Amino acid sequence: MSHPHRTSVIFDLDGTLVDSEPNYYRAGRQLLAQYGVTDFGWEEHTRFIGISTRETLAALRERYGITAPLDEMLAGKNRLYLELAAAATEVFPEMRRFVERLHAEGTPMIVASGSSRAAIEAVLAGTGLDALITDVVSAEEVPHGKPAPDVFLEAARRIGAEPADCVVLEDAPAGAAAAHAAGMRCVAVPYVRGTANDPAFATAGLLFPGGQSEFTAQAAYEWLGQYGCRCQIVSGQGISRSREGSTPP
Repeated sequence: MSHPHRTSVIFDLDGTLVDSEPNYYRAGRQLLAQYGVTDFGWEEHTRFIGISTRETLAALRERYGITAPLDEMLAGKNRLYLELAAAATEVFPEMRRFVERLHAEGTPMIVASGSSRAAIEAVLAGTGLDALITDVVSAEEVPHGKPAPDVFLEAARRIGAEPADCVVLEDAPAGAAAAHAAGMRCVAVPYVRGTANDPAFATAGLLFPGGQSEFTAQAAYEWLGQYGCRCQIVSGQGISRSREGSTPP
């Protein structure tokens, strides 16, 4: 059953709720080294932020001419990542505050991520977020990962919400594009420095150009209550101005 006129919130996981990208980078380097690739750097890793693990590995497999089966690489990457994630994964403090506030008010929430379901559940359990967000969906459970809208549409279906009643929190251009394609509003918190001007973020209803250093639970909460009719940009002084001509879907 859908929730008419009630906002539901869909969270991306990696780079949005938690700072897991360093662990994914290390796991990727370790995996590729097993296949003789030793020059995989952070800059190249950032090009795949927001893309599902399977699609990322498929692209890297082709680029480096790796002959191992994709499923073998995927299993290896997940195993390495889970080992690193179990040791330490940091929740962005303001994101935790935001989740706690929404949970206290009974706002429907779900995590929709390009990571495997095992990785999502491990991170949520390890950080204690599983007590606040109990529903998850992995891009591996839908036909196409971001920037296709599949994972967000499935997330809405699972929590019984209409896409137009959903707000997505995302850190990557591919995720913002997926939210727009799904007909959902988006709060964009860019993870990679310098990507705030990516055209995909122009469709966001609320943009924090400085990423997590500018994101606050209060600003996001206030916007959630009013939406605003144009894309709003947050600076260090708070929500400062509207971008003319850019409206939420």
